[in-house]
Amino acid sequence: MMMMMMATMRKKSPGFLFVYSRIFHSHQPLNLHHNNSLLRSGTSFCTPISRYFGSIRECRKAFQASAINHFKVPSGFRFRCITSLSSVVQRNPSFSRLNSDDIEFFRSILGEKNVVQDEDRLLDANTDWLRKYRGSSKLLLQPRSTEEVSQILKYCNSRDLPVVPQGGNTGLVGGSVPVFDEVIINLRLMNDIVSFDKVSGILVCEAGGILENLSSFLDNQGFIMPLDLGAKGSCQIGGNVSTNAGGLRLVRYGSLHGSVLGLEVVLADGRVLDMLGTLRKDNTGYDLKHLFIGSEGTLGIITKISILTPPKLPAINVAFLGCKDYSSCQKLLVDAKRKLGEILSAFEFLDNMSMDLVLNHLEGIRNPLPPTMHNFYVLLETTGTDESYDKEKLEAFLLRSMEGGLVSDGVLAQDINQISSFWQIREGIPEALMKAGAVYKYDLSLPVEKMYDLVEEMRTRLGNSAKVIGYGHLGDGFCTN
Repeated sequence: MMMMMMATMRKKSPGFLFVYSRIFHSHQPLNLHHNNSLLRSGTSFCTPISRYFGSIRECRKAFQASAINHFKVPSGFRFRCITSLSSVVQRNPSFSRLNSDDIEFFRSILGEKNVVQDEDRLLDANTDWLRKYRGSSKLLLQPRSTEEVSQILKYCNSRDLPVVPQGGNTGLVGGSVPVFDEVIINLRLMNDIVSFDKVSGILVCEAGGILENLSSFLDNQGFIMPLDLGAKGSCQIGGNVSTNAGGLRLVRYGSLHGSVLGLEVVLADGRVLDMLGTLRKDNTGYDLKHLFIGSEGTLGIITKISILTPPKLPAINVAFLGCKDYSSCQKLLVDAKRKLGEILSAFEFLDNMSMDLVLNHLEGIRNPLPPTMHNFYVLLETTGTDESYDKEKLEAFLLRSMEGGLVSDGVLAQDINQISSFWQIREGIPEALMKAGAVYKYDLSLPVEKMYDLVEEMRTRLGNSAKVIGYGHLGDGFCTN
């Protein structure tokens, strides 16, 4: 297993950036067990790392000390290490192991059926979606309330039992599965909608809610989720917030840092932080919720979310376009932002190798632009209030783009079925990759002009040993390889 690690310290600044890999869970020189550290790094839901939250300063000090003691990086230097450390991965002996008394305690608060020891169910929870990583947890807990989550963490904290909170387990880098025998906490039963305000569009829900179910609820209310993902049928909103998932609508609605208004979070020692505000404007004090949005499971388990949802707009248009090179895709994006402006809601791209994978490995998928295979494809979506105006505006934009040579060919969806078929191409790429063979998948945010350079560089380095493809949310500078 390969990993990349980077520590950065700048002159005249006490801050530093430290990015760590999941394989450091129990490596002794850097086990993140500084003072009050409790749980492993790198989960995709919410794994608390500090046993006592105390203050931001204390957490920062503890984390800083762990990094500095390991790296000994002098101020002003940049350190990067790319290597394989699979041989040194071993369980941290300071963590306790489960015993029968632990099982009985969990049963006393959760009931018999929510303390899962069935091997088949544990196999799914121990394995990631791509079937690349597998843990050996012997216990899956399914709490039904914030109070039960609090009791579980308080007990595990007192016993030094490592835990891995798990959402829909749809991550593609193995972060939501155990490394060893950690106790798995899954919030799937905490899926209630607490409240919805039709005037403000503010939804309050529990963290275990499936994204697609929440979207369906909002659709009936005349609203939409500001987040849309290919894994929406399985992923949980708590995991989405914990990883600050971007998705297909970021170009229109921004990141979850802008949409999430409040959170309820349980810390590692069982304490509950109630930050579940529902005011869009709140200038009082520290905005602590942002510590947990995108925290990658290092500070606490998110149990409830307050999120601002935009109104559902009636006019949706989707175009599927062919481009001759990546430069044309970039220029097309710039023009789309300028000339489509307020109605542009998605701008996705994929290369010809991505298209080839989808056509060859997924049933019922057809190339909207036969018979020629283009070097690059763009899926462009607009959403607005006036169907005739939006369509006329989009058609004029596409005509100018074709006349200017940015678009080689294209087709505009005529109904909801064609819209769905266009999106199936883009959203079906991860599934096609799985069917094609073993996958190493990396999600990267880079300046748009540099994004595809990485794909070409990897192809040069790897040669015929692997197929490298590129696709993603070009509208917000996001690429998957």
